[in-house]
Amino acid sequence: MKVCIIGLGYVGFPLAQLCASKGHEVYGLDLFAEKIEKIHAGINPVEGGKIEFPIHAATDDKTFISNASVIIICVPTPVDHLKMPDLHPVINAVKLVAANMSNKPLVVVESTINPGVMEDIVLPLFDGKVGVDFNLAHCPERINPGDPVWNVSNIPRVVGGFTPECTSRAYDFYSSIVSGKVTKMSSVRVAEATKIVENTFRDINIAFVNELAKSFDKLGIDTVEVIKGASTKPFAFMAHYPSCGVGGHCIPVDPYYLIEEAKAKGFDHKFLKLAREINNSMPAYTVGLVISALNHHKRALNGTTVGVLGLSYKANVGDIRESPSMEVIKLLNKGGADVVTYDPYIKTSDCKSLEEFQSRCKFIVLCTNHKEFGQLDFSSVKILIDGKNMFYGHDIPETVTYRGVGR
Repeated sequence: MKVCIIGLGYVGFPLAQLCASKGHEVYGLDLFAEKIEKIHAGINPVEGGKIEFPIHAATDDKTFISNASVIIICVPTPVDHLKMPDLHPVINAVKLVAANMSNKPLVVVESTINPGVMEDIVLPLFDGKVGVDFNLAHCPERINPGDPVWNVSNIPRVVGGFTPECTSRAYDFYSSIVSGKVTKMSSVRVAEATKIVENTFRDINIAFVNELAKSFDKLGIDTVEVIKGASTKPFAFMAHYPSCGVGGHCIPVDPYYLIEEAKAKGFDHKFLKLAREINNSMPAYTVGLVISALNHHKRALNGTTVGVLGLSYKANVGDIRESPSMEVIKLLNKGGADVVTYDPYIKTSDCKSLEEFQSRCKFIVLCTNHKEFGQLDFSSVKILIDGKNMFYGHDIPETVTYRGVGR
C-alpha cells in the first residue's frame, strides 16, 4: 500500500521505517526542512545514523496525500505556557489531509488527544460521509524512546473508529505491521481515553512518590529503600521512584488535555491537577537541595558556578521536551548562579565532554541518568545533588556532600 505519514518526529519516523520494512511504499511530510534534508541524505532525523529503509519525504507535496490509501497523522499535541492544550498542529494536518485525499483512504490520527477531539474537532473538518467517502480512526501512539525491548514494532496497540468498517480497516492495517496485539475499542472516544488514562496513571503514581520524598526527607526516612522494600510484595504494588521532575512529550502534557476537556463539560479533576502541581514542584525542590548543600559549605547560590548534568528528559535519548532540567536551570539562573551544562546527546550544551564539565564544575546537579554519567570522577566533586538517584547505593566519598531526592 501507499502510506503517507504526516509528522516525521519521534513517533512518525519510526512508524515510517516500520511500514517501509513491511513492504509498503512510504511517503512522509514534515514542516521542518532540516529533517527532510537529512532523510534525503539517508540520515535518521531522530536518532542519527543511517536510515535502514528509504522513504519519500518532503515539506510540501500534496500528491503524497492524494495517492495514499493510508494516511497517518503523527504531529505534536503540546500545551502552551498556561498549560492549555494546543490542537493547532492536529487541526492543520487534518485540514491538509481533508483537502487533498482521494480514493476512500483510511485516515488515522495517532497524535495524543483528549476524548471528544475526534468527534468535535477532527471529523467536522472533512467533507463527505465517514465510512463511505473515507474511513477515520484513532490509534494513539505508543513509543518508549531508548527502550531496548519495547519499540514501535512490538508494543500492543488499540484502535477505535467512527464505524465498524473504520475500526476494522485500522485493525487490519496495524495488525499487518506490528507484532504486538491490536485491540479493537468500542468507539473512537474510548480509544482517545485509553492513552490519556495510561499517562495520567503514571503521573499520579509519580506524584505520590515525589510527595513521599518530600515527607520522608523531613522524617529522616530513605524513600528509595522504602519503595524497594514495598516492591518485595508480589502483588498489588507497582514501583515508581522520585526524581527532580517529570518530562517528555506525554506524561507532563496529557493530563492537561483531560483536565481541560472535563472542565469544559462541568467536571473538576482535582486529583489530576494536584498530581501535576506536585510533579511541577520537583525542580524547585531540587534547587532547594542545592541551596541547602551550598549553605553547608558556607556558600551562597548567587555567584556560584553550578553544573547541570543532563538536559534531556530521559536517560540515553536526546529529547528535551518538557525536561525538568530546563526548569532547574531557570531557577538556578534566577538565584544568581552561573550555570554550566553538559549532555552528550544535546549539541547546545556548554561542554563537549564529561571531562571538560568536571574541570569547570565542582557543585553538580544531576538531572538525567545517562549511562555515561556513571563515569563521574568524585575526586573533583564537592556537592552532588542526584536528581535521579542514579548513584543510590554507590560508595560516595565522605568529601562529597551528596543528596538524593527523598534521601
